[in-house]
Amino acid sequence: MSIEKNAFSYITKKGAEIASVFEDLAELRIRVFRDFPYLYEGSVAYEKEYLKVYSQSERAFLFAVYANNKMVGATTCIPLSDETSEVRLPFETAGFDIDTFFYFGESILIPEYRGLGLGHRFFDEREAHARSFGTFKTTCFCAVEREEKHPLKPENYRPNDVFWQKRGYQKEPSLQCTFEWQDINESVSTAKTMIYWTKDL
Repeated sequence: MSIEKNAFSYITKKGAEIASVFEDLAELRIRVFRDFPYLYEGSVAYEKEYLKVYSQSERAFLFAVYANNKMVGATTCIPLSDETSEVRLPFETAGFDIDTFFYFGESILIPEYRGLGLGHRFFDEREAHARSFGTFKTTCFCAVEREEKHPLKPENYRPNDVFWQKRGYQKEPSLQCTFEWQDINESVSTAKTMIYWTKDL
């Protein structure tokens, strides 16, 4: 399928405005994160509760891509100090000044819209937003760490590590947190190790 970039429309939302697209964002997150490596068995009700942290932060930001009036990609970011305790904890434990960090949430695209430069656009938009305040020194995000021989890992799976490295991000194995969710092959939620990546602004 050939997709023209001019077929897209873009939106930005900040703070409380983000709540207006919770439904679209929740559905997109569930669809994209169902694939490896997240294997997430999500629900819209849980997603809406999880996303509240963004609408409650005045400096939170969302950039989303629509095609045919449907959200096909989105990305979010928020000051680390406004994130939940589980996200902040590794930085607080390590003695970092969390007021100087901007946390990047999801960066998600439906598969058929990948390879068109939108992934770079997502990072550009978030980094520009973080810089706009003039007080943040570092951006960060975390990604799930799965075992190399996970039974649900596709043969052609390629992690995003190379892309993130090209964007200037470094993996920080000493910075880890734990999130819980239900995998598609599980009946209950289990703990997943998340490892952080950072970049100086």
